[in-house]
Amino acid sequence: MHVRWTLLALLLSSFVAPAPATDRPPNFVIIYIDDMGYADIGPFGARAYKTPNLDRLAKEGRVFTDFYVSQAVCSASRAALMTGCHSVRIGILGALGPQSRSGIGQEEITLGEIAKQKGYATACFGKWHLGHLRQFLPLQHGFDEYFGLPYSNDMWPYHPGVRQLPMEERLKKWPHLPLIEGNDIKIPQVGDAEQNQLTTWYTQHAVAFIEKNKGRPFLLYVPHSMVHVPLHVSDKFRDKSGAGLFGDVVMEVDWSVGQIVEALRRTGLDRDTCVVFASDNGPWLSYGDHAGSALPLREGKGTMFDGGCRVPCIMWWPGKIPAGTTCREPAMTIDILPTIAGLIGAKLPDHKIDGLDIWPLMCGRENARSPHEFLSFYWGESLEAVRSGNWKLHFPHKYRTLGGKPGGAGGIPVEYATAQIGLSLFDLAKDPGETTDVAAQHPDVVRHLEASAGQIRQDLGDKALKIRGTGIRACGKVEATKP
Repeated sequence: MHVRWTLLALLLSSFVAPAPATDRPPNFVIIYIDDMGYADIGPFGARAYKTPNLDRLAKEGRVFTDFYVSQAVCSASRAALMTGCHSVRIGILGALGPQSRSGIGQEEITLGEIAKQKGYATACFGKWHLGHLRQFLPLQHGFDEYFGLPYSNDMWPYHPGVRQLPMEERLKKWPHLPLIEGNDIKIPQVGDAEQNQLTTWYTQHAVAFIEKNKGRPFLLYVPHSMVHVPLHVSDKFRDKSGAGLFGDVVMEVDWSVGQIVEALRRTGLDRDTCVVFASDNGPWLSYGDHAGSALPLREGKGTMFDGGCRVPCIMWWPGKIPAGTTCREPAMTIDILPTIAGLIGAKLPDHKIDGLDIWPLMCGRENARSPHEFLSFYWGESLEAVRSGNWKLHFPHKYRTLGGKPGGAGGIPVEYATAQIGLSLFDLAKDPGETTDVAAQHPDVVRHLEASAGQIRQDLGDKALKIRGTGIRACGKVEATKP
């Protein structure tokens, strides 16, 4: 009888939920929105439409008010996030198109490869944009699964710049847009119907990946195609925001965040998972009602004013990242890779990277400060600004601007004007809109930041000053085959 009761007790004990494993490696989910402005979600000021899932993420997590991308354009921004390096260091500039023969270099170490060191499952569902040829795709750079577009969703024959041409002429500049699964083209000609489903498809893949890998650590990267133009939304959210198509699209992205976080809760992984939500750059202002807002910041995508390179960011990890808190210290996407490496005990690349571990900022450690003495802001290969503390110094450069005129309507952009800024110092704590130059009042700050810029230029160069940096590496190249 004693043996029988003992066996029964052991059997019953197997149905009791086990205590959470304290040594379980953390999971990571990085949600990267395309062209979302600083003020495009509720926690950063949006009021024309609702973003309840991001509101909750902010309430349960930590809002980063001074979070930057390396450059305010698609491929360059993603290269920095993936490698922990300024994009100029690794030769990824601008937005790679379907005619490009370039991509991420084989020697670069990505977030996926950092995670694979520790046996993580890895996936990328969304817009990759680090080269569309096979050797540049995610499966060759540390990811087990890939489903998505190889570049921006406007790089197709219906681009506003060619829509007036016969299709034969359009295709010479913008071939049909493919959707890729793994290394293979799944849909060779993406059209409006498929674009309407992109946010849903990426979300479904992300949720399935979480459920499939709930028993092992994973790194999930979800770089959404939206809210990049052309805007597309599923019937679930069409005409639901009351704020036009842009509002509908943001609401569907918010829904996607909610679905992913709910999958983490449902699988019991919420307290084992760090979620990072950010955008690849600011809004594409020339598109007007099909673009968002960077207010109160200056300018938008395509400039290194804060409206272009300072993005909304929320980090969430129940029990690890303090709920309902705000971090105002400057940090950058280049910091994500070394921070994840530190959290899982992975080895950093042997070559130089630019990011630093920001876990003290993420976990809200008392008196934690940015680990960066200064942040550098390149446009292409030219250094346009540096930030140290609350000071941001712009060096003389040209930039694109609407100059106060409205953007376009219905998906058709207006043309930018070109403006020039001289050597200008801004106190971002008092003047986040970079409106008032205070260089004359603070010559010592200007000298300090100019000296910092000298160090940066020796390493990364400055095309505007014809300086070749000693620390830059070439991107990957594929030679064109002869017909």
